[in-house]
Amino acid sequence: MLLRMSTLLLRTLREEPAEAEVPSHRLLLRAGYVRRAAPGGFTWLPLGKLVLDRVCDIIRDEMAAIGGQEVSFPALLPREPYEATNRWTDYGDDIFTLKDRRGSDYLLAPTHEEMFTLLVQDMTSSYRDFPLLLFQIQTKYRDEARPRAGLLRGREFLMKDAYSFSLTDESLAARYAEVRAAYQRTFARLGLDHTIVSAVSGAMGGSASEEFLAVSEVGEDTFVGCTVCAFAANTEAVVTPVPRVREKSHGPLTVHDTPGTPTIASLVDLANERALGGRTDWTAADTLKNVVVTVHHPGGEDELLVIGVPGDREVDLKRLDAALAPATATLFDDFTARPDLVKGYIGPQGIKARYLADPRVAPGTAWLTGANEPGKHAVNVVAGRDFTPDGTIEAAEVRAGDPCPACGDGSLTIRRGIEIAHIFQLGRRYTDVFGVEVLGVDGKPVRPTMGSYGVGVSRAVAAIAEQHHDERGLLWPDEVSPVDVHIVAAGKDGQVDAALRLGAALVEAGLRVLVDDRPNVSPGVKFTDAELIGVPRSVVVGRRLAEGYAEFRDRRTGTREEVSITDIPRVITAALG
Repeated sequence: MLLRMSTLLLRTLREEPAEAEVPSHRLLLRAGYVRRAAPGGFTWLPLGKLVLDRVCDIIRDEMAAIGGQEVSFPALLPREPYEATNRWTDYGDDIFTLKDRRGSDYLLAPTHEEMFTLLVQDMTSSYRDFPLLLFQIQTKYRDEARPRAGLLRGREFLMKDAYSFSLTDESLAARYAEVRAAYQRTFARLGLDHTIVSAVSGAMGGSASEEFLAVSEVGEDTFVGCTVCAFAANTEAVVTPVPRVREKSHGPLTVHDTPGTPTIASLVDLANERALGGRTDWTAADTLKNVVVTVHHPGGEDELLVIGVPGDREVDLKRLDAALAPATATLFDDFTARPDLVKGYIGPQGIKARYLADPRVAPGTAWLTGANEPGKHAVNVVAGRDFTPDGTIEAAEVRAGDPCPACGDGSLTIRRGIEIAHIFQLGRRYTDVFGVEVLGVDGKPVRPTMGSYGVGVSRAVAAIAEQHHDERGLLWPDEVSPVDVHIVAAGKDGQVDAALRLGAALVEAGLRVLVDDRPNVSPGVKFTDAELIGVPRSVVVGRRLAEGYAEFRDRRTGTREEVSITDIPRVITAALG
């Protein structure tokens, strides 16, 4: 393949795009890989499409190596299968829905579990058809409320989704491990520094949920790791260790006047100043903060919920949404409609709303908390004696230094990452809904169990760009670079013709080549564009052409060397390994 920049549909930008929020968005626009088509939607230009296709080829290669078979479903899907699994409602406003001319309901597919399950039901009949691993690479749609960060959060995106069908839980676990390893190989080939973390399943359902996160400061996912053991998890999946509570006789609940203390900080200051409960060592961790939220259930039902967390913690709304899924929550602010909930002075004792507490609010723990009266707080409010939560919930923020829930010896560190893949052991949720059964070895019906394995393909391109760039532009890994070598014809005097001849020779040697043969463009602009485009290896055909030499540049190592033009194919082939 020989590409000529004089005819290539390419426009590089000197200025930073105003709408670009993160490096990948900025550089992919500036280097001419993508163009914005609509909010949350992008056009892949020729260079970008080459990178996208290379990523897809690597994914296909690794899936084929473990027996995956590729199919392709439509993106426009009928309502009925999603109604059967309740996901038409569970997805809420996150899906695009429409009606055809006959008034029938359709959606633009956010994911395809239902369709894969129905296909297997239609096409299989006995144990001889299993285990089965199917996948597709196809455009998906989510009605993001606020598309942002370019390819990292859009309304239309390319995704690889795979599903395994097995007849035993042991076979599912084995296939899950196989795909997990294939994904590790895939991301290694893509040059992505990634971490596998425990995760929550959300609307997908199932168990044994893990995310692959590309380490990046611009990532929307926060994940933790242990300083001692191998534990790693998305913060939404971190389970809080329940404290060991020593049996202790607490004094009676007493109410104190605490005017002007609607915040935890003001309450702690006053409690120490007045020695409430005979103490002057109160901290925020000794107080119980009660946060009121409105839970929005799929289907339009709303519910008032009060969350109790230690006063030194905030409620993490992402963790809260994960715990409530498929419902979502927003902070409640209409306290005039609920005069029994006194803002800033809410306590769990006698509360007239569903009350869920952090696991640290264990039976036998005593708290300083609101007395449900303006300007009043209560001391020695004991869980299990003065109030009993309706349950526990993982909604409090996770902080660096928290104890590891796996080993108990280490502490947690916190990093950010971009979700590039998510895998699940779905079990029989979908095959149960559709009543999928095949004949087993003994002639009795068997219900298949499923695994789900997704990769964000377009998002992976952005993640690669986030991890592989410098102050001059992109710097692609070899396996995803749009071409193997970028030839720059620096000036006149036959250099363009020589560059094109060299490009043809490299193509004959099996390489993919981009030649900057643009007329009336200065060498400085060409060199700047080459660095912005980010092909790791380039050849400059310039001042020593008459002597039979060109300059070979390796952007990754920073090396430059004069090489005989006849030797260029060997040098580049060797550099590519």
